[in-house]
Amino acid sequence: MTVHLVKLCVGIDSIAELVRYREELSRRHRRRKYLEDSHWTRSFPRRAAEVLDGGSLYWVIRGQICVRHRILRLDQVEDEAGRPFCAIVYDPTVIVTDFRPRRAFQGWRYLEAEDAPPDRPDQGAALAHALAEEELPPDLRSELRGLGLL
Repeated sequence: MTVHLVKLCVGIDSIAELVRYREELSRRHRRRKYLEDSHWTRSFPRRAAEVLDGGSLYWVIRGQICVRHRILRLDQVEDEAGRPFCAIVYDPTVIVTDFRPRRAFQGWRYLEAEDAPPDRPDQGAALAHALAEEELPPDLRSELRGLGLL
């Protein structure tokens, strides 16, 4: 049975900002010869087999689950100081989901498959819409979000 991971996207305020950040990180990784996108976390999931059975990493941006990346594998790695980490290696494709409110938490949490928000039907249009939101003035964007229109 599939289970997903959900994580706060700290320091990122929009889907467009996440896309730009991931593109820049990918460029830096390629220069260092890293070939895959990953996110390092201190805790290795105990339910790894369920996560690897089609699980995704869902990101919470500004209090809403709104995008995900398909998880490819979980690697046990160490940093330069020898501390153990889990590298969540994921497909770089950003998949926009229906927005789902989520309160702040630390680290990552499991997200049961039945609780995961569905993907938006037209990914191209959904991503284009998310990128276009960036062009709105911040106060208007904030007002529209407050009304549930964004």
